[in-house]
Amino acid sequence: MKLIIGGAYQGKIAVACRLFGFTEAEMVNGSTCDFEEVFTAGCIKSYHRIIARLIAQGVSPIEFTKRLCLENQDAVIIMDEIGCGIVPVEKSERRRREDTGRCGCIISSASDTVIRVICGIPVFLKGSGNED
Repeated sequence: MKLIIGGAYQGKIAVACRLFGFTEAEMVNGSTCDFEEVFTAGCIKSYHRIIARLIAQGVSPIEFTKRLCLENQDAVIIMDEIGCGIVPVEKSERRRREDTGRCGCIISSASDTVIRVICGIPVFLKGSGNED
């Protein structure tokens, strides 16, 4: 498993395409996909949006993410960092942010490579990028 994180619009998708050979059209979109698609997808973009959708439907994103890590160990997962900045006033927004952070920790633990993208530059936090 590989995790690509970073702020919004930092070039995460372009990095995934360049490093792992995907096209954006091949990626499962977390904003719109069927939840079951992620268990067989090669690359999932906007995983943070899947988490928000799961919470809205009353499904545990933590358990879902654990299942994903068990069932799709070769996936490349792209998600926005949303835990920086001012803590939201609304409890539901704090929960979403906390669950997104927890899911990121679960995915990074299961990943052999973790990359943070800043201004289009991949910074390897785990793994050297030379494993493949």
